[in-house]
Amino acid sequence: MSASATKLVLTAALAAGSVLAAQAPDVDTIISRSVQANQADFSAAPEFNNKETDKTPKGSKTYQVTMIEGTPYQRLIAVNGKPLPPDQQQREFQKQQQVISQRKAESPEQRRQRIAKWERDRTRDNTMMQQLTKAFTFKIIGEGELRGFKVWRLRATPRPGYQPPNMDSQVLPGMAGQLWIDQKTYQWVKVTAEVIHPVSIEGFLAQVEPGTRFELEKSPVEGGSWQVTHFSVNSRAKVLFLISKSSNQNDTYFDFQPAGMPGQNATASSAR
Repeated sequence: MSASATKLVLTAALAAGSVLAAQAPDVDTIISRSVQANQADFSAAPEFNNKETDKTPKGSKTYQVTMIEGTPYQRLIAVNGKPLPPDQQQREFQKQQQVISQRKAESPEQRRQRIAKWERDRTRDNTMMQQLTKAFTFKIIGEGELRGFKVWRLRATPRPGYQPPNMDSQVLPGMAGQLWIDQKTYQWVKVTAEVIHPVSIEGFLAQVEPGTRFELEKSPVEGGSWQVTHFSVNSRAKVLFLISKSSNQNDTYFDFQPAGMPGQNATASSAR
């Protein structure tokens, strides 16, 4: 073999080795690490204040969400993208001051109960997210870039034999979806899921219909944590299996700052 031919073979071999080294981890590893990342973010969430815009077909409202004595408080700061008039700003600020006074005056047991209720609601939402990784079988279907992040794209299909552990998870066996997972941090950049066949919800005489869809996006915030920055759900259901109902929720979360930073009581300079 000539020197040039040998060089070509070696170059090809090195290139092949580089491709193999750069291959994605197996899908179970990706999912496992993504669960760990999400759990860390869940634990860090109470360390931040933020703004939140809730949109409905009738318009939008924007709130300053501030952690006060262990639980968040929402103060209205804008409607349909426009800051409140000065007099209404003052009334909303006074409401917040009253809540601060009330919470500071609570007995230890009252404070414990208030925080425990919030934690139960928070834990229920987190359990639902964790169930996504148990309710589905995942397959890597590609790589690419999303919102500036290099991601793996995974398809999620219902896992045979999955048994929902609670009522909130009963819809999952009827869903399929996709995940976009950041290759550097294993964070969920985006998750979408859609109901593909009707699912009955025990105890409510209700059935969730195909066309129900939710979307979740996360973004990095200060300190290396990633927090939910967008959540939307379009739901279709039959109550008593006869009456059709639909609802739309579209929430955006932004301007995350460590809880307790100066300026948290200021009116939003912009509303989304």
